[in-house]
Amino acid sequence: MKLSVRLPQQERPRERLMRHGAASIEDAELLAIALRTGIPGLNVVDLCRQLLDRFGGLRGLLGTPPEDLMAVAGLGSAKACTLAALLELARRALEEDLTRDSPMNHPSRVKQYCKAALAHRHVEHCIALYLDAQLRLIATGELARGTLSQAAVYPREVVREALRHHAAALIVAHNHPSGVASPSGADHAFTRHLKEALALVDIKLVDHLIVAGGTAVSLAELGCL
Repeated sequence: MKLSVRLPQQERPRERLMRHGAASIEDAELLAIALRTGIPGLNVVDLCRQLLDRFGGLRGLLGTPPEDLMAVAGLGSAKACTLAALLELARRALEEDLTRDSPMNHPSRVKQYCKAALAHRHVEHCIALYLDAQLRLIATGELARGTLSQAAVYPREVVREALRHHAAALIVAHNHPSGVASPSGADHAFTRHLKEALALVDIKLVDHLIVAGGTAVSLAELGCL
């Protein structure tokens, strides 16, 4: 039976992290610490390098559904679930920051959060961040899957959910799987209609973010709100 190749102790990611700090080691080594072991014939660092190459880097790997990861020979459910958990932990850590302070004090955190939630998606998703009167996060929710041009998100449904959460304001965000973050005509129209619908119940639309790859574009910053 072919065994996993073990690294010399001084080259093992955990020991390197302890000596030099997490920021000093490469992506594959950080992943290797989480996955812990390799697969038959391949040490854990080389396995992680192959996974990063195969799935297009960290964003692609962490955004791949566990069932697709399990299709990789030798990977198994435990490692696939570990990778899925890493992304969710990062998203929740960012979410905690937004519940304690106004997103408008740290717009970069809002963008980071939306990228963590959406950048890895292979189909278009639209989410809402429901905010209180101090613009702190109350809750997040998925509004729809599918393109906005196909009217997948109805303003009245967003208003209903905002009222259910007793929100005073909200931010919406969706991804462009094409990788192009520029807002489309449909994006502008949806933003306009949603802003008008929310204004009828005295709820403010703070921003509409478009996420594509490693970029998040704010329609508010573009002067479109």
